[in-house]
Amino acid sequence: MGPSWLPKTIDRFTSRLRVGKPVLYTSVLATLLAIAAAFSIPSLSMDKPAGERPSTDSAAAIQAPLHAKGGKIVDARGKEVVLTGVNWFGLETGTFAPHGLWSQNWQKMLDQMVGQGFNTLRLPYSNELFLPASKPTGVDYKQNPDLENLTGPQIMDKIVNGATNRGMMVMLDRHRPDQYGQSPLWYTDKVSEQTWIKDWTDLAVKYKNNPLVIGADLHNEPHAQATWGDGKQETDWRLAAERAGNAILKANPNWLIVVEGTENYQGPGGKGYWWGGNLQGAKDNPVRLSDPSKLVYSAHDYSPKVFGQNWFSDPNFPKNMPALWDSQWGHLVKSGTAPVILGEFGGRSVSEKDSEGVWQRALIDYLKQNKISYTYWAWNPNSGDTGGIVGEDWTTVNKDKMDLLKSYQGPLAPKAANNPA
Repeated sequence: MGPSWLPKTIDRFTSRLRVGKPVLYTSVLATLLAIAAAFSIPSLSMDKPAGERPSTDSAAAIQAPLHAKGGKIVDARGKEVVLTGVNWFGLETGTFAPHGLWSQNWQKMLDQMVGQGFNTLRLPYSNELFLPASKPTGVDYKQNPDLENLTGPQIMDKIVNGATNRGMMVMLDRHRPDQYGQSPLWYTDKVSEQTWIKDWTDLAVKYKNNPLVIGADLHNEPHAQATWGDGKQETDWRLAAERAGNAILKANPNWLIVVEGTENYQGPGGKGYWWGGNLQGAKDNPVRLSDPSKLVYSAHDYSPKVFGQNWFSDPNFPKNMPALWDSQWGHLVKSGTAPVILGEFGGRSVSEKDSEGVWQRALIDYLKQNKISYTYWAWNPNSGDTGGIVGEDWTTVNKDKMDLLKSYQGPLAPKAANNPA
């Protein structure tokens, strides 16, 4: 997922072989808001989830570390864990800080996420974040005084520890190599595979003693020339995921290694799908880690408002969708091969009267029926194709979206200790 001003997003709708996906739009207005934000912290009471949620008492509480068992994620006691979270982007962009800090206090934002019932935060970053020249912008320091003079990685530490101190699990997401856009492969001419892996192992060591930092989403949305299982070192995403995953596990054996799909699968019956959403190849060519119990796959899925895929015009829509999801990524869960996290999905409408809303409702039903984890895209309102959980004021919650998401939420984890925000 990448901002619309980035050059690499221009061709995604013009190439026949590429599949459209969401683009983020950070407007000039947002930039002005970052510069001239209101200088008072608005009062914000924590929103309470509607309906009942699973108990968070000591008997039901999640105990880290997590691992895979068949098609499920389980905790240290073997109890099934379902991640039901949200994405909060910005660290991967040129602000080098989560978006919205020009309008809202970061701790109040996390309080609101927890109040809405999300038990997991997927936190995107770029490798450029870790360079000394990458200075955070777009932060109102009157509302966020404890972030002043911090580097991007130090702000990242604040967000991670703040989330885990509230009982949220955190999954880090290498979303792009630099602020300028996503890359089809895990490396570019400016960010090498060696840098990609080193940044991951550094993070694995840094957060090793925080049990609620649960894993690494290795590379966001492999697509275009990315292959699966053909043995080509330059393009075989499966092999690259093994190299990075095993290096991370050597540094931190507790983490889950989250491996997204590709766009296309070149094997028998292979079809094109969303960027990062095609896991057909994992059936015959699974990722091989030094600890197989740490492997979790991930897919992304989007609505007809993002791109008019042919399955949305099927006369049987939405009844045709479960079979499609089965074939692309759900088969791994249903066969007991490995767990899957739906790392991104979202849309502006959840209405029963339009195709996007019908699609979102069908997808939530599918996830719930199969106990599949998810992280919703996105908390941010400045995701151009999908909108956000909160509105343009970064405070008002979209009740219709949350009513749908609250129909399928898991419990929070016990709050992490000794991790001051």
